Amino acid sequence: MHFAYPPRKSSTPPRFVPRSTQWPNLRRRRLKVIALAGLVFIAFVYFVVRPGRGHAALKEYVPSGNPPAVLVTVLDESHYNREYLEEIKENRIQYAAKHGMQAPTICAIATPTANLFWTAGYQTFFPKIGEYDLKGAPFTWTKVVAMRDTLTKFPDCTYVWFLEQDSFIMNPKLTIEEHVMKPARLESLMIKDQPIVPPDSIIKTFTHLKGQDVDFVLTQDHDGLSPGSFVIRNGEWARFFLETWFDPIYRTYNFQKAEAHALVSDTHNTEWLLSGRSGANKIN
Repeated sequence: MHFAYPPRKSSTPPRFVPRSTQWPNLRRRRLKVIALAGLVFIAFVYFVVRPGRGHAALKEYVPSGNPPAVLVTVLDESHYNREYLEEIKENRIQYAAKHGMQAPTICAIATPTANLFWTAGYQTFFPKIGEYDLKGAPFTWTKVVAMRDTLTKFPDCTYVWFLEQDSFIMNPKLTIEEHVMKPARLESLMIKDQPIVPPDSIIKTFTHLKGQDVDFVLTQDHDGLSPGSFVIRNGEWARFFLETWFDPIYRTYNFQKAEAHALVSDTHNTEWLLSGRSGANKIN
């Protein structure tokens, strides 16, 4: 049987003709509508919850100032005898009872938590070495965790003052608000345009910082920054600073003076934050 040859194809085939159905175009239009609706929804959410629009959840919490200040001292019961530590605690408690809110009777009352002593004015907090998990870091890091813990236990305090257990308050009449944190007082004590680490650190303290913008105050000795006594203003920056100071990189770096040298590095790395509202300077 002989089959016919198929017809020869043309050397000029017709152009491709798309399908006549409208489904692809309709699908494309639907995607555009959905995308546009999504952008409108995202814009709506942004304008509703953006900072400055009064959204309560995004506002920075402002402490009420009750108590005005908390005095923190970390106690090392393994290296200091009990009588000495009791004398140190009593020194802090008596100082706290002299300042803050006025009351007809000022006394110190031990709470069920043995480390907390509530007075009518300032508060005192006495954490002990070994109470916190330092993740293998030297016990001197306890002061950093204790300060962060203080902000949790006293969220409405204005200032937290850390004072080492080998220090004694000799003049209980002086207050933190007036003698240390008062703007005019700070501006008279600030060490401006001086190296963070003497004598030749390239990072220097600010020359233009105002007293009302200072959130962190510490002293220095012949070795540089001295974390044996420092005051920090309660707020978001304080929490950030303490958490950065306790960063695992600093804890495991094996600094010669542990948290003291880590503080210098922390100050270097957060130098950009020390302008404007969140500031710090050394004092004489």
